[in-house]
Amino acid sequence: MDTQRNNKKGKKGFKRLSNAFSYSISGIISAWRDEEAFRQIALLALLLIPTSFFLSRSWIELVLLLLPCFLALCVELINSAIENAIDFTSLEIHPLAKKAKDMGSATQLFALIFWAIVWGSYLINRFILEF
Repeated sequence: MDTQRNNKKGKKGFKRLSNAFSYSISGIISAWRDEEAFRQIALLALLLIPTSFFLSRSWIELVLLLLPCFLALCVELINSAIENAIDFTSLEIHPLAKKAKDMGSATQLFALIFWAIVWGSYLINRFILEF
């Protein structure tokens, strides 16, 4: 067995779930505290998630409106994790580090474009084309 293994990894059952939940909450708090982009996306999601419950007329519409909100939050957390891991490794500007950070940023751009397309097309269809 590897002696370098994280001692938290061997947990099972409820203790593992409890640890995982605690780490997740810690990650959300860290992202909120340290990442402006995460705060902006979270605030937009906090506005649009309740709005989706009022706008949607079916379960499918609700899920389709919620999906880009949660996707953008998840992508921003992953993007921030990539940036932090690279910065931990070295603050030196390296072409591969830049490439990884730029790719993470591009992923978030696609998530935000998806969000705009879903919400924009839904609102146009619902309030303009149906009249």
